[in-house]
This record gives sequence, C-alpha cells and structure tokens, in this order.
Amino acid sequence: MKKKRSRKKRRVFGFAILLSVCVLLFAVLALTAQQRRLGTQPQEVLASYMEKLREADYAGMYSMLSERSRKQISCEEFVQKYENICRGIEAEGFQVKITDYNRGDADTAEVSFHMEMSTLAGSINFNNQAVLTRENGKYLLEWEPSVIFPHMTGSDTVRVTRLKARRGSILDRNGRVLAEQGTASSVGIIPGKLGEGKEGSLNRLAELLEISRESIDTALSASWVREDSFVPIKTLDKIEDTMRTSGETDERTLAEIARQDALLEIPGVMISDTQIRVYPYREAASMLTGYVQSVTAEDLEEHADEGYETDSVIGRSGTELLYEETLRGRDGYEIDILNENGDVKEILAVKEQQDGQDVRLTVDAVLQELLYEQFREDKSCTAAVNPLTGEVMALVSTPSYDANDFVRGMSEKKWSELNENPDHPLYNRFRGTFCPGSIFKPIVAAIGMTAGMLDPAEDFGNVGLKWQADAGWGDYYVTTLKAYEPVNLANALLYSDNIYFAKTALRLGADTLTQNLNKLGFNEQLPFPIVMTASSYSGTGTIDSEIQLADTGYGHGELLVNPLHMACIYTAFLNQGSMVMPKLLYEDGVTPEIWKQEVFTAKAAKTVAEDISEVVQNPEGTAYSGHIDGLGLAGKTGTAELKASQDDTDGTEMGWFAVFTTEKGSGDSLLLVSMTEDVKERGGSSYTVGKDREVLKAWFGFL
Repeated sequence: MKKKRSRKKRRVFGFAILLSVCVLLFAVLALTAQQRRLGTQPQEVLASYMEKLREADYAGMYSMLSERSRKQISCEEFVQKYENICRGIEAEGFQVKITDYNRGDADTAEVSFHMEMSTLAGSINFNNQAVLTRENGKYLLEWEPSVIFPHMTGSDTVRVTRLKARRGSILDRNGRVLAEQGTASSVGIIPGKLGEGKEGSLNRLAELLEISRESIDTALSASWVREDSFVPIKTLDKIEDTMRTSGETDERTLAEIARQDALLEIPGVMISDTQIRVYPYREAASMLTGYVQSVTAEDLEEHADEGYETDSVIGRSGTELLYEETLRGRDGYEIDILNENGDVKEILAVKEQQDGQDVRLTVDAVLQELLYEQFREDKSCTAAVNPLTGEVMALVSTPSYDANDFVRGMSEKKWSELNENPDHPLYNRFRGTFCPGSIFKPIVAAIGMTAGMLDPAEDFGNVGLKWQADAGWGDYYVTTLKAYEPVNLANALLYSDNIYFAKTALRLGADTLTQNLNKLGFNEQLPFPIVMTASSYSGTGTIDSEIQLADTGYGHGELLVNPLHMACIYTAFLNQGSMVMPKLLYEDGVTPEIWKQEVFTAKAAKTVAEDISEVVQNPEGTAYSGHIDGLGLAGKTGTAELKASQDDTDGTEMGWFAVFTTEKGSGDSLLLVSMTEDVKERGGSSYTVGKDREVLKAWFGFL
C-alpha cells in the first residue's frame, strides 16, 4: 500500500511540472505573437510613435520611419526639427486618440488620429492622418512635415511671436503722468563703421557717455555681434525737434542736445529710438514712483511661472514695486506656420497679451513739484494730506534722484555722486522718523484735555525762562524763549512754551501719556501702502525718568515721529477728535475712513485748532511769518535741537511746520507737515515756514 501511494504522488508531481511548462510556453508564445502584432497593426505603430513624442524620444521616433522617409531627412535634421518646434512653442501634455484607420492594400494603411497639446499660446488641437508602409513585416511611418501639423509642407517653418504687453502708467489724481512707457534714445555702435580711428572713437564715446571703456569693449565682444550689428551702449533722453528750436529750453536739455550732437560726430555711432519707462517729473516724484529695472536671474527664479521673460522689467522701489502686480502686463503669444516667403500660412494658436492696468494716485503732481522746487536744495521731507478725506496729496523727500537714471543705465560718475553725497539723496526721508520738537505740543494739549487733566484756562504761573521740577534734576533745566502772562494753553501755544508742556506731561504721568500715544498709533505700523517707520516715544518702549517725561511733553526726549503719521494725528483737529485713514489710491467721490476714532474729545480738538490758528494769524505767534492774507491757516512750528548735551553749542537743528487750512471745503482743504534739517543759523523753524508759505501761496493762487 505504501508503494502505490508513492507512485501516485510522483505521477501528480510530474503532471504539475508538465502543466507549468505548458503555461509558460503559452505565455511566451502569446508575448511573441503580441510583439509581432505590434509591428503589424498600423494604429498601434502610430500610437507607439506618439508615445515617443510624449517622451521627447525623437531619435526613437526616427527609427520608426520608413526607408523612403529616412532618405529624405537625416536623423540629425529630424531630431533638430522636433526639438526646435516643441521647445519653441513649449509643447507638452500631448494627447493622441486614434479615430480610424484604412488599409489601402496589403502593404499600406492610413491612420486617422486626433492630437491635442498645450503650448505657451494655449491649446492646439487638430485632426490628422498618417500613412504607414509595411517593410520586412513591420509597419513604418511615411513621414512628412504634415505629420507635425496637417497643413505643413517641407518648406514651411513654425514661428512663435511674442505679443508684448504694455506696462500700466502711474497717474496723479488729475491724470497727469508720473510714469509711463515712452521713447528714449539708444546710443549704439556699428562696429564695421568705426574706421581707422577706432581707439580714439571708443575713448571719446566713453567720455561723452560717462561710462568706462571696459563696459563698451564688453558690449562689443558679445557672441552675437557682427560688423553690421547695432550694439546698444547707453540710453539717453529723447531730444525732440521742438526742443532744439524752443526759446524756453532749460539748461539741462541744452546740454543734452550738445552731447548727442557730439556723439553723432563719432564714426560708427548711431542714435535710434527705443521704448523705455520714463518719469516726466524726474527728481520731484522719483522717491514716490520708484523705478523699474530689467529682471535678473534671481528675479526669474523667485517669480518662476509668473510670465516674466529675460527682457522683462520689474518694479524695484516706490509705487512701481508696490503695485507691480497691477502695473505689469502679461505678454501674449502667437504660433504661426510660415511659407517659404515668410508669409503667415496658418495661425495655430493665439494667446492675446494683457496690458497692465494704470494706477491713479491721490497725489497732485503740481503740488508735488511745488514742494520739491521749494526744498530741492535742502535735506527735507513733506507730507501733504487732505485732512478731511485722508487723501495724500504729496510725499516729497529732498535731495532726490532721477528715476530715469536707474532705468537707462547710470554712469559710474553719477552713481558715485549719489552714494558719496553727504546729503544722502537716495535716503527717502518721508518714510523715516525724526524728533518733532514743538509741533508735538498741540498733541500733548489735546491729550491733557481729553484725559480731564488740563484746563486750558488754568494759569500755570510765570517761572521765568528755565525751570526744573526739583533739585533732584541736578543741573538739568527745561528752558523756554519768552516770558509771558497769563501762562494758559492759548499763550503757551502762541509763544511755544517748553516749560508749560513739560509741566503738562508731568501732570499726565508716563502711564497716561504713553497709553494715549499708543491710541494715536505710536509703536504701530501706519495703515498705508508705502511702509513708513513706526513712530515711537522711547527706545525701550517706556518713559523711564521724570526728565524724559518732561522733555517728551514739548516734543523732545526720545520721541521720533514719521511726518505722514504726524499729519494723520493733526487731522483729528479738523474731524472732531478722530484721525482719518491716509489714502494713496484715488477714488471718485472718496468716502473718508476713520483710522482712530475719537482720540481726542471734540471740544479738545476744537480748542487746539482755534489756539494754533492764532499761532499763524497773531503777530505774536511763532508761525506768523507763514500767514497769508485772505487764507485761513492754523499751524505750529517746531525746532528739534540735536546736540550731545544741554550745553552743546555745536549741535544742529531741524525745523518743522505743521499747517492746515481752516476755511476750505473737503475738495480743497490741505494740511502740510514739513521738516528741514540743518536750519541752525538759517532762521530755525522760520526757514521751513517761509518755504511752505510760498507753496501755499502758489497752490491757492495768492501770488
């Protein structure tokens, strides 16, 4: 019995082996049949060909061509053609669907298919046909250019045209152009026309353009340069014919005309028009507009897939940077088939360009320029605001730079002048913070009344021209310039009494004062598109001593205030104690927004506004030199002394003037906060008052 079971096990085991061998043999035969069938089924051959296209295996595609096709085009030419087309139009996402096939005879077949692909100009899709021929038992593709695109023939080419989008303009509130696409003059060289005096010509060119000879040599040595190439070297102002004949042409334009005439006398030098970003108001508005520059490799990496090209520009500073996404255009593309004459035979795809949108600011270019011209020789800044709407009417910092220089390519001489200038023309002062001096006194007065700790009629008593709280102050005294009576709020503002406001600050105490300053937006980012340095009252965030508290009361101590923030605080004197939100983007029928609600009581705001009106209108007032007959003004002067100690006589001074109209409506109300550095020996704050007075006279037509 045991032997029978053993033989039975061997028979079962042998049968299993035989079955496995048969299954394996069947699988091998089936795979071989399938492989043979792939070469004999035309639709599957074409599908395999298209799969290689998806994989960019162009050499593999070439191996599937018929002998006749391979005689007509070499593998190198074939691969190059597909690489150029697919890379040029950025073709990807190929989708192929076999729709039909037709056997012509035993050795030919026609396969119909639908092709779809995505490109930089959008989707391209079409129906097409391919002919396959049997050779040595396999179907191979009879290749023609029409396999790529249906109507393409041997002499046709594929062209990609970039449809350049326009960058939006920056406009002032009245539509005046602050920045736009314009025409400039490109100075370049045609190498083949330099002649025998090449070295002298190039040296003279470098001298006139104020650039290094090495930079010219670098441009001429570029791989693309030929003898008849126009090699751009530098971009200059466009000189119109009318500028040459106008009797009112300014000195700078006359100098530019003479320079370009001298350039054209150099053999091989040409001047041609070029499209470029232009800033018509030059230094007057450049701190506000900022400028654009060509993208760098870093920009392209940071903004990958955002549509920037190697020759794109991007906002670098100011409103150009701030509103880059609005201003920049998105280029479009058109993909065409061209015939042998270069004419468009067929448009395959079009993606229209999207021009950038214009940005309209609240600023008025006329006021911007008036302020710049008054202060252009000074280290200064001004924030001009409509105090009833919050619209920022001007932001000026002097000295300034010309944004056009950054766009066109700045000479080494100019760059050195800007960087080495001790007045720092590249520093944007209206974004900074400064010690405000006495223009801070109205704010302390309003805080005191709002807190119920200051009676404007109270007489603080005449203590002379210097004062200290007690002997614990040692040698430190608060000083003032004029003794007067009664020592009440109106007179303290009229005569700008430091002692009165030092006493007021001490009465308030550090906690009450700092809590109220925080309510005014100190140590807080101004809600404005252009980032301003936050105002502060102490480097540590607290007022740590009685002397520091007293000094803060009259605008000194460690107090630092941004000019636009100061203007926003002053709007509370005209809005029943509430501060309006500063605005930079223009709106038709603007609706004022409140930034800080009821920071002062309405009564406190009204009292301060009336008192500082006297500062301008009363001959005894410190700002009387700023009064204009027929124009209601209220304001406060301020002189911030910057010195090492109380006895220092070598320190400098900053002169402030905060002034607003008292009788104008919402459409023409104006508030200016101006600061000028180094006014010592030049009249102190009166220097700034005189400058603002000239601006106000011109602005309101009192010339």
